[in-house]
Amino acid sequence: MPAPISARSVESTSAPAGASYAPALTLLASLFFMWGFITVINNTLLPHLRSVFDLNYTQTTLIESVWFIAYFVASIPSAKLIERIGYQKSLVVGLLVMAAGSLGMVLAASLPSYGVTLVMLFVIASGITLLQVAANPYVTVIGPPETGSSRLNLVQAFNSLGTTLAPIFAGYLILGRSVGGTTQDRVLTQAERLADAQSVILPYVLVAGVLVVLAVVIARFPLPAMGSATSRVAKEERKKHSLWNHRNLVFGVPAIFIYLIAEIGVANLFINFVSQRDIANITQAEASRYLALLWGGMMVGRFAGSLLMQKIAAEKVLAFFSIGAFVVMLGATFLSGPAAMWSLILVGLFHSIMFPTIFSLGIKGLGPLTEEGSGLLIMAIAGGALVVVQGWLADRYGLQWSFLLTAVCELYILFYAVWGSKVTNPIDDVPADNDVFA
Repeated sequence: MPAPISARSVESTSAPAGASYAPALTLLASLFFMWGFITVINNTLLPHLRSVFDLNYTQTTLIESVWFIAYFVASIPSAKLIERIGYQKSLVVGLLVMAAGSLGMVLAASLPSYGVTLVMLFVIASGITLLQVAANPYVTVIGPPETGSSRLNLVQAFNSLGTTLAPIFAGYLILGRSVGGTTQDRVLTQAERLADAQSVILPYVLVAGVLVVLAVVIARFPLPAMGSATSRVAKEERKKHSLWNHRNLVFGVPAIFIYLIAEIGVANLFINFVSQRDIANITQAEASRYLALLWGGMMVGRFAGSLLMQKIAAEKVLAFFSIGAFVVMLGATFLSGPAAMWSLILVGLFHSIMFPTIFSLGIKGLGPLTEEGSGLLIMAIAGGALVVVQGWLADRYGLQWSFLLTAVCELYILFYAVWGSKVTNPIDDVPADNDVFA
C-alpha cells in the first residue's frame, strides 16, 4: 500500500510546534461527526427499506454489506488520491463524493429502486473511506504517543454525537413520516410503498447541503501543509522493516474486522429486534428513539474512556469493556422483554472505546510503517460487510439467537486486549528537521 501522507511531517507555517493544531482538530471533529451521522442514518434506513421493498433479513443486511465493501474497495485508491492531490483537497473531494451520493439517494427514492439505493450507498461510503484514511492516523500521532488512544477516543466521541442524533433525525423524517414506520405487522399496498420510499428525499437533501457547506469551509480553512522531505526519508526507511514483525498490527487488523461485525450487526438489527412483540412491542419509529440511547452510550463511553486512559493503560480499559460487552450480549440473547432490549442498548456503552483504542494500539511502535498500518486497519472496516452473515443466521435460527455471533466477536477483542495488542519490535520515528511532533 502506498504511503499517502506522513502525519509526522506536517509543516506549520504560522505557529510554533503543535500550537496551530487545535483549530485543525476542531474542524476534523466536525468530519467525525458527519460521517458518524450519515453512517447511522442507515440503521433507520434499513428497517424502512425492508418494508418498502419487502426484504428478508439477508437482503436487508446486504444493504449494509455493500456500504462496508466500499471500505475495502476504496481504501487503496483513497491513499493514492491523498498522495496525488494532498490532504486538504482530499478531504474536500471526500465530502463532495458523499454529497453526490446523498443526492443520488433522492433518485433512488423517486424511482424507487433497490439497486440504485445500493449503488448510492456505496458512493457515500467511498467518500467516508477517503476521510477515514486521512483523519484517524492524523489524530493519533498529533501529540504524545502514550495518549494517542485517549486523543482518538476524545475526537471519536464527536463521531458518537453524530450517531446519537442521527436516529432521532431519521426516525422523525423517515420512519415517523412513513406508514411502515408507524404501524406494526402490516403489509403495505403499492401506493403506500411508493409514498414511504419518497420519505427519504428530504433528509438526504438536507444532508447533501450540509456536506457541501462543510466542503467549502475546509477548502478555505488554513490547514497545516503536508511536508514532503520526511515522507521521502520514511519511504527509504520502510524498506528495512516488515509489518509482519508487529504483533499489535497483525492481530489488530482482524480485531477491527471482527469488531465491525459486532457493532454493525447490533446497530442494524436493533430496530427490528426491539419492535418485536416479545421484546418491547413498539413501532419502528419509537424503536429509533431507543437506538439513539445505544449510540448515546457510545458517546458517553468515549468521553469516559478518554479520561480513563489518561491514568490506566489502554489495553486494560479495552479488556474490561470487552468483558462487559460479552455479558450484555448474552443478556440480549437469552433474556426477553424490556430486559433484552436494555441489554442490547448497554452494548453501545461497552463498544464505545473499541474502534479508536484498537486502532491506536494497532499502529503503536510502527514508526515509518505507520501509514501502511493505518491503511490496513481502515481496510479492515470492511468487516462490517459480514453483517450479512448475521442476517442469514437471523433468517435461519431467529433474530435473537443471531446475537450469539456478536458475543463471540467480543471474546476476540478480549484476546487482543490481553495478548494480541502487545507491541513487538517497536521502531522509532524517522527524525527530520521539519518534524513538529518530535
